[in-house]
Amino acid sequence: MPIILDHQLREHIPHSAAEFPITYFHDELSTLPDWAGPLHWHPDFEIATAECGVLDYQVGDQHIVLEPGDSIFVNGNILHGIKQLAGDAPDPMPNIVFSGTLIGPETGTIYKKHILPIAQCDTLPFIVFRHNDHAYTEIHSLIRDIYRQMDEQAVCYELAVQRNVNQLFEYLFRNFTELPKTESTRIQINNQVRLQKMLTYIYEHYADAVTLEDIAKAANISRSEAGRCFHTYMGCSPIDALIQYRLQTAHQLLSEQTQTLQQISDACGFNSANYFSRQFKKRYGYAPSYRFDMGK
Repeated sequence: MPIILDHQLREHIPHSAAEFPITYFHDELSTLPDWAGPLHWHPDFEIATAECGVLDYQVGDQHIVLEPGDSIFVNGNILHGIKQLAGDAPDPMPNIVFSGTLIGPETGTIYKKHILPIAQCDTLPFIVFRHNDHAYTEIHSLIRDIYRQMDEQAVCYELAVQRNVNQLFEYLFRNFTELPKTESTRIQINNQVRLQKMLTYIYEHYADAVTLEDIAKAANISRSEAGRCFHTYMGCSPIDALIQYRLQTAHQLLSEQTQTLQQISDACGFNSANYFSRQFKKRYGYAPSYRFDMGK
């Protein structure tokens, strides 16, 4: 199931908070160009596992390398993205995205006492569970069983999943003081907010003529400060990030086979089809016409 973002970089999670607020994803990387997903965020918690490849899980401005068997817990409302670094095929990367209301309602004691302290902890953007750390043996077992239950959906799987998530959060809460924390300065927090605003502008206006000044104004900062912010989090300039998003969008449109190359070029904000073709080939190693013809 592909990552789908709204204009505020929130990932569209297809579960219903009123029913069973957890969603299981699998093989997402195989649908993404270069086996890499864009920076995005959502209010829910996320747990993902490297199966057979080496993954770079970016959380905020930090890059965490996951070896096969490693899992990561990402707190809610944190910018994160994924890229596969090694492996002959896209890693299946099973992962779940879920609300704390899976354990208990927001108005209840369980949520307020045991979920909120974790969700609102600015110094706990993520937790890595290494496959060779025996302290996490129980956690790995719980995570694997959640994946299995969500995949098979046998009778009473909802109860089994909820039980496992309860146990996982009980572990996190009981060991809260010992969990590795990441000190976030006010500058780091402000930069993440600024980046969210600027990326939101790019996501909303990528089809238009966009300048560096336009992107910087979205966060009410200077062009030079915008450049520093993008280089810190994304390793590129704001304009390069704009072009990357345009190309990612074009990549998806080409696979849908509903528009001509000229229409896709126009829809993605490129000023000419030739320029679009050159940028696409530079990014993906082949011309967009090749992908278009292959899809027929």
